[in-house]
Amino acid sequence: MSAANERQRVRELARQVAQIAAGRANEEIKQRWRDVNALRKPDRAPVWCRPVGAWPELLPEESLVCTEPWLRSVERRLRRILIKHDIGDDSPVESSFAVAAAFDVDPPNVWGVDVARRRPADAGGAWAYDPPLRSEADFERLRLPRYTYNRARTDEALARAGELLGDILPPRLTCGPPLSATLCTAAAELRGLTQMMMDMADEPALVHRLMAHLRDGTLRAMEQVAETGLLTPNNVGPMTCSDPLHEPDGGRVTYKSLWCMANSQEFDQVSPAMWEELCLSYQMPIIERFGRAGYGCCEDLTHKIDAVLSIPNLRIFVCSAWTDLDKVIERCGTDYVIMWRQKAGDVVFPDDTDTIRRDLEEGLRRLRGCRYQIVLRELQTLCGHPDRLHLWTRLAKELAAEAG
Repeated sequence: MSAANERQRVRELARQVAQIAAGRANEEIKQRWRDVNALRKPDRAPVWCRPVGAWPELLPEESLVCTEPWLRSVERRLRRILIKHDIGDDSPVESSFAVAAAFDVDPPNVWGVDVARRRPADAGGAWAYDPPLRSEADFERLRLPRYTYNRARTDEALARAGELLGDILPPRLTCGPPLSATLCTAAAELRGLTQMMMDMADEPALVHRLMAHLRDGTLRAMEQVAETGLLTPNNVGPMTCSDPLHEPDGGRVTYKSLWCMANSQEFDQVSPAMWEELCLSYQMPIIERFGRAGYGCCEDLTHKIDAVLSIPNLRIFVCSAWTDLDKVIERCGTDYVIMWRQKAGDVVFPDDTDTIRRDLEEGLRRLRGCRYQIVLRELQTLCGHPDRLHLWTRLAKELAAEAG
């Protein structure tokens, strides 16, 4: 395919996306998220899935037609939007093309040491940590990152998107926090998860040292990005689509206008007291900077509910498939949004799809009267069931509507 034909291909995809964005159904989807995240009663609970590792089954690389790398990335991005639209979940679609502000990082590896992983011989196998902090002496190599706005690179990206798509999906500059508030993921990458667990018992001072460094570096990086005046609200996508969180201060957007999503997956098997001391206490100064927060992912928070609810700006409690839903409902009531996460394996593996319906019906019966989202994430495969996300989405929407 010629370069001109590749451009036309991408522009046609953009037109399809723009048509969806302008539709009434898309506005209803956005309102559904806004209502639930404002603790208002939506017409039904929003339903959303994230394919993650299953994308190659939904959109094989060989199905992409563009060969020029940037056009290929845009094609992939637009086709993913169209695939999600076909699946039919509550994915909000924007009428613009987001372009992230570009920043240079010093050191380029962020924390001053190179993070590596030992990869499996077979594609799709499990990787292992290969951490750079192998001894206490290695901690001396850690650095605090500096983020510097690269105007030239940003302007180039905006101009390129505008030249290709400006009359269909106008480019929109986006700028958010440079580093995650979760911290413990970076800590495990740097120290190794097994060694970090050993440190908590044998050398807790090392864990404190590492988590304090990550906290301080994250807060400093947040300030450096905020000082550019480029921050943009992030209340437009799934899970955190919401009413505006905060009026700009003196015309400048601050982190009070943004959502923060954090979790403690690497601390899943750690006691509540140790998790609070070595993880949550370091995350809290970061999370508190934001307008609203959601907490949790795939970890079991059953015995940590009260501490999560101590986050002052918490709005979304993420209830994984391993967290006791009844205990979350008891403590959250209608004061918080419960993100009810589905177990991916229970959706994609069974041949008897009646179990999917029964699981949804049972959970929705218990959630009656609450404010909640129904979310299926962390899929690594569709296990030979290419229509499984369509089925799950249809059932979840149908049953959510019946549940009111």
